Amino acid sequence: MKIVDIRATTVAVPLEAPLRHSNGAHWGRFVRTIVEVETDNGLVGLGEMGGGGEGASAAFRGLLDYLAGHDPFQLEALRFKIANPTASLYNNRTQLLAALEFACLDLIGQHLGVPVHDLLGGKIRESVPFASYLFFRYQSEGAAEVRTPDQLVEHARALKRVHGFTVHKLKGGVFPPDYELECYKALAAAFPGDRLRFDPNAVLSMAEGLRFGRAIEDLDNDYLEDPVLGLEGLRLIRERVNVPLATNTVVVNFEQLAANVLRRGADVVLLDTTFWGGIRPCVKAAAVCETFQLGVAVHSSGELGIQLATMLHLGAVLPNLTYAADAHYHHLVDDVITGGKLAYRDGRIAVPDGPGLGVRLDRERLERYAELYRELGGYPYDRDPGRPGWYAQVPNERFADPEAGP
Repeated sequence: MKIVDIRATTVAVPLEAPLRHSNGAHWGRFVRTIVEVETDNGLVGLGEMGGGGEGASAAFRGLLDYLAGHDPFQLEALRFKIANPTASLYNNRTQLLAALEFACLDLIGQHLGVPVHDLLGGKIRESVPFASYLFFRYQSEGAAEVRTPDQLVEHARALKRVHGFTVHKLKGGVFPPDYELECYKALAAAFPGDRLRFDPNAVLSMAEGLRFGRAIEDLDNDYLEDPVLGLEGLRLIRERVNVPLATNTVVVNFEQLAANVLRRGADVVLLDTTFWGGIRPCVKAAAVCETFQLGVAVHSSGELGIQLATMLHLGAVLPNLTYAADAHYHHLVDDVITGGKLAYRDGRIAVPDGPGLGVRLDRERLERYAELYRELGGYPYDRDPGRPGWYAQVPNERFADPEAGP
């Protein structure tokens, strides 16, 4: 089985509403690049990559010369062909590698007639739990704004009612910390017995991070995620606050994981199948975390169904996955896979059992959302459409005004 072609299609799939975060916003859609890797036996493996609101089709097409004739089973060789650690200092291809690894694992699974989780050691759970992943958001047609504590609680109630979530994550860093603290405490009061987590994407100052962390110590927190920038900043917060700290920003490779083991700043590492360069590196990283008693969660980078499938296969095989996974998935109105969006049941999504990743492309949906991308284009992830001229600083001093309506 040898690779003969790589096809890449950038799509724009609508969200229910524009989602605000500390660095800008998702502007009412996710822009993702869908990768198809075809082999000489007629199989097609699927991969997926984001890009901060931009497409990456040309970058994937440019890799065909690297990979024509490559055996998808040769995953370690693939890593060095695409993301040599020295060459990548000049051209970082880690996320391209991840999408291609997804596709190769999909091909191997199809070729052998087994799901990807069997290639990774076999599943130990049938479904993966997810957090509600709450955002402040702008109003859109058919979706209310989320700006006030009452609106946030009502939105969380609706998600819990439909999807069954019992863990609630608030994406912060948009409004002043004291205001977001009020919102977070409103969630805690509204959902006694449920677990909570807060993520301001590292834009708080040390003083604000300490104050916020101390103010939530009595709540049912899973963790406080990236309150400040950097491992040393996390370590200083961790020494002074009685809440577990987590990161998805400063432990995304093995050098950083080693640094965190030797001088611990984060108690929980959120593993992202894209950021780490594939599913297999995440499995390896989880084993290191297990050895050194670090918690493990699964991170979301704005997935459609193909990357969601990689998250599910990862979650299926990790014995030390003790936290619900993150997913933006419930904010989407549709997907590009056959059958549309995968369903939540009691806050969980079932692990696919079909060959390979267990999901296939819906050609009509793929073309529909490729056309929408051609119509709308990309968007700047690090800008907020409601705040012209604004850009984030770290630590941030220019938060949005919570009194300002949509």
